[in-house]
Amino acid sequence: MLSNSPTISRFSILSDHHHLHRRSYNHHSLSHSPPPPPPSHLRKIQILRLRRNFQISAIDAAQPFDYESKISDRIAKSKTLKIAIVGFGNFGQFLAKTLVRQGHNVLAHSRTDYSAVATELGVSFYSNADDLCEEHPEVILLCTSILSTDKVLRSLPLQRLKRSTLFVDVLSVKEFAKDLFLQILPSDFDILCTHPMFGPESGKNSWKNLPFVYEKVRIGHDEARVSRCQKFLDAFAKEGCIMKEMTCAEHDQHAAESQFITHTVGRILEKLNLDSTPINTKGYERLLDLVDNTSSDSFELYYGLFMYNKNAMEQLERLDLAFESLKKELFGHLHEVLRKQLFGTRERYLGVLPEAPVLSKLPPNGNGNGNGNGNGNGNGPALPSESDSTS
Repeated sequence: MLSNSPTISRFSILSDHHHLHRRSYNHHSLSHSPPPPPPSHLRKIQILRLRRNFQISAIDAAQPFDYESKISDRIAKSKTLKIAIVGFGNFGQFLAKTLVRQGHNVLAHSRTDYSAVATELGVSFYSNADDLCEEHPEVILLCTSILSTDKVLRSLPLQRLKRSTLFVDVLSVKEFAKDLFLQILPSDFDILCTHPMFGPESGKNSWKNLPFVYEKVRIGHDEARVSRCQKFLDAFAKEGCIMKEMTCAEHDQHAAESQFITHTVGRILEKLNLDSTPINTKGYERLLDLVDNTSSDSFELYYGLFMYNKNAMEQLERLDLAFESLKKELFGHLHEVLRKQLFGTRERYLGVLPEAPVLSKLPPNGNGNGNGNGNGNGNGPALPSESDSTS
């Protein structure tokens, strides 16, 4: 009996303390004051109970490092590229606007300080090529002029780039760019030769239905490199470009027949100093537009189209032959009219006056293989010599 009294006393004290704590808690609750902390042994019991009963009831609330935001950010980054534009002139800025709008991380380097323009466009500008390459861009996009491409490419510190970097050009001549890349770049680098068949003037409103020509010259076989090349091409496909895959040689042949001829005719008309008239026809308006479009490009570009496309000389010779042929046809008819005015029609009935000469067609267009070549030395009909014409 005596041995149990200490135990009863302890329970009694604990019970009294518990009731006192409850009364104290109610008093403090009514007075809006924080309750005193429970005894240490009770705190341990409460902590264990909280640990067992703790559950996450919602994950929709924004968390600083929650899984959903990280996954979303990772997906967004997987669709974009880190692109370094080398040559941030008129055309480089033109491409940068669309690439930035699509969410790509665009860097730029140029001999001229375009830092203010780059900031306005949301582009990081680097005046030093070493600093640019140390950023390890996934894509190096060359937007230099044709004549300066060789020098600029050789000046880049390639050793500071990742060995799998993708090099892309947008030159108007493709075989030259392809040969230059293969000659200078180490075999570890990927090569994509492209030509957007439009510029800041023709593509200022939209790229929809404008041709984009490309050749995958050297792309690694692993999935990451193939995907990177496709993501770059998708930047133009998303804007509605007509994607045309063809070899660089095919491109240069077609470009000489279209782009070079267009620039040549535009510059010839520019030499005539054509002016608008009060009675302009639609055709004449288009000629004036042609002069404006071609004259807005530098002569350096036009010279590059001629110098670095081996098909350009053939087209220039054919253009010269066509002009001479047209003049002979005009003068031949004029000669006939003059003879008729001088001698009448009696000579023709007597067989004295020969018929007006019928000029042969120009030799077929192409590289000289087939029925004829650009000089008229093939199997096709040749233009008449001076001695064949009636003058």
